[in-house]
Amino acid sequence: MKLLIQNISRKFVKGEGEVVHALDGISLEVQEKECVCILGPSGCGKTTLLRIVAGLDQPTSGSVFIDHHRIDKPCPKLVMIFQEYSLFPWRTVRENIAFGLEIQGVPRDLREKAADRYLALVGLSDFGGHYPYELSGGMRQRVAVARALAIEPEVLLMDEPFGALDAQTRNVMQRELLSLREKTQKTILFVTHSVDEAVFLADRIVVLTRRPGKIREIVPVTHCAHPRDRTCREFVEIRRHVLDLIAEGSAPDASAD
Repeated sequence: MKLLIQNISRKFVKGEGEVVHALDGISLEVQEKECVCILGPSGCGKTTLLRIVAGLDQPTSGSVFIDHHRIDKPCPKLVMIFQEYSLFPWRTVRENIAFGLEIQGVPRDLREKAADRYLALVGLSDFGGHYPYELSGGMRQRVAVARALAIEPEVLLMDEPFGALDAQTRNVMQRELLSLREKTQKTILFVTHSVDEAVFLADRIVVLTRRPGKIREIVPVTHCAHPRDRTCREFVEIRRHVLDLIAEGSAPDASAD
């Protein structure tokens, strides 16, 4: 499996005919089982790019392919996980996890078995009968991840999934995501504002410039082995380099043609 993002540009027309150039010529290959984090200044088009990859938005130019199949609408091979969890409050945790399978017409007994499997995978076996309002933020995000995994996608697209969590819970969820990745071998494309989070999770970090978002640099992190120590020299050096790239990419002239 290979995810290919090919020369993606996106322009929006706002009120009174104003044209906003969000992305400009983004090209990227994401390999099977790889975790790639996307970073950049606020408003540089990170979420727009992720929505295009998910088939939820259309590029002005360029294409996205998975296994040579062009993505122009939502596809079961790719599933997106949002910061807001997007759980159905009237459904139990088990029913939320099984929702995607229900839409696909999977028989109820198989849905329930799958839901129980992924409840166990995210450590929530005792909470299948609970409702979202009864869970903490971290637990609700684990349910969202389990729901995504239940339909067995090839790629997880994660849009700042831990952004609303407190620092301690966020660190816990980062470690749990690494554990889930090891167990499921999923490919992950992960948008974040946190340089620390990106260095902790990623095999490669894609740093975008200010709008219109272009790739400023792709930073490999593979020589910094898991589990990563946030205080080790390699981690600190990569973090400092990425911060410098974002600061340079935020300069007014950084995206000039």
